[in-house]
Amino acid sequence: MSQSPKPDQEPKGLQNTEGPSPRTASKPGKPADPDLLDISRLYQELLQTHARMKEGAHRRTIALATAAHRLKTPLAIISGYIELLLNQKAGPLVPRQQEILQESRENCERLQRFIQDFLTYSALETGAVALKPEPGDLNACLEDVYELWLPRFQKKGVALYLSPGYRFKPFLFDPFKIEEVVSNLLENSLKFTPSGGSVWMSAELHFWDRRHRHEHWGPNEERDRVDTGPNSVQITVSDTGPGIKPEFHSEIFDDFFRVPGASETWEGTGLGLAIARRLVQAHGGKIWVESELGAGSKVSFLLPLHKSQDEPSQEETGS
Repeated sequence: MSQSPKPDQEPKGLQNTEGPSPRTASKPGKPADPDLLDISRLYQELLQTHARMKEGAHRRTIALATAAHRLKTPLAIISGYIELLLNQKAGPLVPRQQEILQESRENCERLQRFIQDFLTYSALETGAVALKPEPGDLNACLEDVYELWLPRFQKKGVALYLSPGYRFKPFLFDPFKIEEVVSNLLENSLKFTPSGGSVWMSAELHFWDRRHRHEHWGPNEERDRVDTGPNSVQITVSDTGPGIKPEFHSEIFDDFFRVPGASETWEGTGLGLAIARRLVQAHGGKIWVESELGAGSKVSFLLPLHKSQDEPSQEETGS
């Protein structure tokens, strides 16, 4: 349990914005120590530098969002013309023309995903994203994502499975945001899983003991439980990809992070997992990865079970 700082202690972090730090202020009737004055000056310079960097990062985020937004309309027009040509509304096509247009459509879709990632990231960064929780059907949510991504997996020759699992009763969450989280996890698995590999989606009830907080918390830790009833849902996407070294397990959820050596082989913005982390945390949840190099990856996240007082629990109504 955290303790309040003692009267003679300074809170951690950059708290003071004006004037010297309490420890550097000289006492009445005594000349100021030159060394302490230097420390005070450096402290103020650090605060000013931090403020400038924060403001600069905010401006860059806004500029990035503006550029991405302006690209959406012309890209949508290009995509529309490509679809028009592929459907041969403007006349018949020879096979080679169809191949070129198909490749153009795929690249447009890739660019659209990049733009959407940037827009989502900037909205999260500036606090413009608000959750809209509603009594949602998690099973339907996962099935919709599965149907959306199945053709892309089939095209690459990667098997996609959705475990039937538990039939969840409606509980409060933002279905569109959770679909985006699962889609980002699937896109990441599809990117790294070679042809002939497999990816699995699953969901199950879970007891999340929030009294124990660990940086690399996983589902198999021993903990003293007070209540063994489920209070969350664990959603997992696992694959047979190349795996991730343990030293990168926490970094893969950082903004713009890409595993060293992967940038030459796999395309991406490095934002998919970072966006997933922020959306999960906005729900009050937690996300983590379990993986070893050469043994595939398993990314899981916990979604708290929020329900109205007049709704029965998952255990009371579950099958």
